[in-house]
Amino acid sequence: MNPIAGILLIALGSIGAASFYVPLKKVKEWAWESSWIVQGVAAWLIAPWVFALIFVPHGELTAILKEAPSNAKLMAMFFGVLWGFGGLTFGLSMRYLGVALGQSIALGLCAAFGTIIPAIIGGQNLFASRAGILTLIGVAITVAGISIIGYAGALKSREMSEEEKRASVKEFALKKGILIAIFAGVMSACFNFGFEAGKPIEEVALAHGTNPLFQKNPTLIFILLGGFLTNLFYCGYLNIKNKTYRDYLSSSGNVLLNNLAFTFLAGFLWFLQFHFFGMGVSKLPEGMAVFGWSILMALNIAISNIWGIVLNEWKGVKSKTIFVLIIGIIVLILSTFVVKLS
Repeated sequence: MNPIAGILLIALGSIGAASFYVPLKKVKEWAWESSWIVQGVAAWLIAPWVFALIFVPHGELTAILKEAPSNAKLMAMFFGVLWGFGGLTFGLSMRYLGVALGQSIALGLCAAFGTIIPAIIGGQNLFASRAGILTLIGVAITVAGISIIGYAGALKSREMSEEEKRASVKEFALKKGILIAIFAGVMSACFNFGFEAGKPIEEVALAHGTNPLFQKNPTLIFILLGGFLTNLFYCGYLNIKNKTYRDYLSSSGNVLLNNLAFTFLAGFLWFLQFHFFGMGVSKLPEGMAVFGWSILMALNIAISNIWGIVLNEWKGVKSKTIFVLIIGIIVLILSTFVVKLS
């Protein structure tokens, strides 16, 4: 086991996840639902198959998918459908709160629920072992960091005029955004439940010679398929309701190529978090792997807030508010190193 290597691998994925919304800002003329579902095609349909075909031993993927227990595949897909509601509203939370604050609230709740609930459902007493206690401490530190960042967000809201808020986030709506972010965080935790349900698939993958670094890749096919179905239904509904289905056909050639390039880039950046998450968790000490989910979410939040500063979402606030934000980011980063104590 190599916990530092594990954290660094998860951090690589977090850079992709925290950055994925940036290319979407380059999409022209399309409605939100159009760009969201197209990036989903890349993230939830294409990328899982591409990475599984690359990193699973040649010719073995079909056999793995056939031999994996049907119940495990269905449950992974079911939790993917539930996660889809979180992923869908996650995009909306950033639409109304911005990259920094939207990701902080949603991913913070996702970290707590996604780390603790699977362990409880699995019958693990987190108070009965050193690793379990450290996991709870790590989650508590993560939540503390999130609270600090949330406080910075509250200070930002008080200090900025409505015009300044909308200059940094065009559709800024604090109350609506917070409610959506809370729902997104709770439902997004279902992604980790999907990993738990998919463990029998991982066992089959290992039996077919898959490197432990990539054992989660076949499971991702089912989780993300479920999530895609949820998003397809809602975005399709909006396309019809708002008549934005025309976006796919009415754009000029240059705009279409621009939008496809940036939405696909966003999708593949988003997917990287779970590819590297699977690699990183395989390097964590036994008993602390459950904390890997909290590490992923904490780093996603930290890096997304750095992006928020770069994108001027905090422009116009007092230096005290920026200081509070930076303290929160530091606390989140430090929380990931609890794993070294095990």
